[in-house]
Amino acid sequence: MTPTQFASATAFLLGLTGLAFNRAHLLSALLCLEGMMLSLFLALSLWTAELSVTSFSASPMLLLAFSACEASAGLALLVATARTHGTDRLQNLNLLQC
Repeated sequence: MTPTQFASATAFLLGLTGLAFNRAHLLSALLCLEGMMLSLFLALSLWTAELSVTSFSASPMLLLAFSACEASAGLALLVATARTHGTDRLQNLNLLQC
């Protein structure tokens, strides 16, 4: 395993452990998801650069566009929950209440 592969795998696993163990606020969960998506983007970009194949060059850009859409939807959800519930703590959110 090369150092770049190790670094991207470590970044993904750190985001995953942060998402699994740090569930206090919605913003921290969204930041962990964004870190995971960015590490996948870097890994896919480095993989296409190592292969030197131009047919896979659109894949990292599609992943980056998906990541940007996920971030904007997450921030919209954060604003909506902060306005309705007054906080972004995940313990206060209950899907059974209106």
